[in-house]
Amino acid sequence: MDTKGYNLEQLKSFYTVMYRMRRFEEEVFEFYKKGMMPGLAHLYMGEEAVAAGVCAALNEDDFIGSTHRGHGHLVARGADINKMMAEILGKKDGYSKGKGGSMHIMAMDKGILGANGIVGGEIPIATGAAYTAKYLGTNQVAVSFFGDGASNEGTFHESINMASAWSLPVIYVIENNLYGISVDIRDVTNVENLADRAIGYGIPGVVVDGMDVLAVHREAEKAVKRARNGGGPTIIECKTYRWQGHHVGDPGEYRARRNENEKAEWMARCPVENLRKVMLAEYMSEDEVLAMEATVEEEIQNAVKFAIDSPYPDVSEAYTDVFVE
Repeated sequence: MDTKGYNLEQLKSFYTVMYRMRRFEEEVFEFYKKGMMPGLAHLYMGEEAVAAGVCAALNEDDFIGSTHRGHGHLVARGADINKMMAEILGKKDGYSKGKGGSMHIMAMDKGILGANGIVGGEIPIATGAAYTAKYLGTNQVAVSFFGDGASNEGTFHESINMASAWSLPVIYVIENNLYGISVDIRDVTNVENLADRAIGYGIPGVVVDGMDVLAVHREAEKAVKRARNGGGPTIIECKTYRWQGHHVGDPGEYRARRNENEKAEWMARCPVENLRKVMLAEYMSEDEVLAMEATVEEEIQNAVKFAIDSPYPDVSEAYTDVFVE
């Protein structure tokens, strides 16, 4: 990991955000195992460097289109983890009053236009936000996070074609964790790098180590600057990996078909642990790092308590906050 150009405060910020993401998801996993949350949880563990690196390159008023694996995006964006945790439990004090849950969590106060349970559904939403920003001349940019599976959806191609034709200020971030549920992306595409598809639209496409938060941040900053200056969209493909299966109930055994050591090899590149090692080796003592982690742990435990203590919405609210034609 090349830390050149980054000071200690920046490294501490990256580590704190990624550690907060990891601990948040671990507690969500506990909620699921205890039967405390409705539905499934698609955890972001292993992919923390992507959201942390990209979100650090954005301004407060920029937009984000998120996915069914979206908790990490909200945490990286600085969303209220108390409201997030309550939403995951379906509680009244959640971001969407308990009606969105894990897969449709949103934080409009942070420019998060909603997580999306439809694969690729967030891509045209973020593209539309970018069009709005250009039309109004607000100098905002939009980011669309999505997985490798979504890159084979029509929404991917249609949205990027429009964004490139109109030079919209949007960055398309492919979180390539190799599997769309159990489908290996290498079996259903004929390109080594999904970012190479940018060639067909006449825009930049870059590949980055999605386990290195600083590498992700460097590329995100370039793409954001380009978009904000009128240069149009960029595709950033982040090569990453999810520790869990597609969701918490999926053992992920399909990953051994290609390489039985695949998961262990990726986990050895853990973005959180590797930045921790760098900080200990070059910048901080063990006690200093532990103190940072203790602060995050207190935040997480407070969020867990907040969510558990929050009431469920009353049944009378079932048809409020919904569109009825």
